[in-house]
Amino acid sequence: MNASVTWNGNMSFTGTAETGFEVALDAHPNVGGHNSGFRPMELMAISLAGCTAMDVISIMRKKRQDVTRFEVKVQAEQATEHPHVFTSAVIEYIFHGRGLDPAAAERAIELSRTRYCPAQAMLGQVMPIELKYTLVEEKDEE
Repeated sequence: MNASVTWNGNMSFTGTAETGFEVALDAHPNVGGHNSGFRPMELMAISLAGCTAMDVISIMRKKRQDVTRFEVKVQAEQATEHPHVFTSAVIEYIFHGRGLDPAAAERAIELSRTRYCPAQAMLGQVMPIELKYTLVEEKDEE
């Protein structure tokens, strides 16, 4: 995988990778930025959430679970001293649907953790990651 960033002045950069999509990066004004894009560490947290979310929803669909809405939240704690690395994270999976099986959700989350998600596997080697989930039963519209 190849990725690059191009400097746009001040602390603003444009990131791109092999897919050709672009993402704006910037910093807080107190370090010379203008708040015009993501912070790099925010993108790491989004990468973690997105990686495991894609695995889990794919597995849930294969298990024929009626998921109508799905969200993955990552709460990452950072060290107070430089280089402000992540020191721990909590990943919360929130499933909305009809008749969702808790065992299916648990298995999908476990498979993502142990087998499929490279972001979780990599970050899990350097910090604890807690996993939790919530199932929200949707009402049938009448």
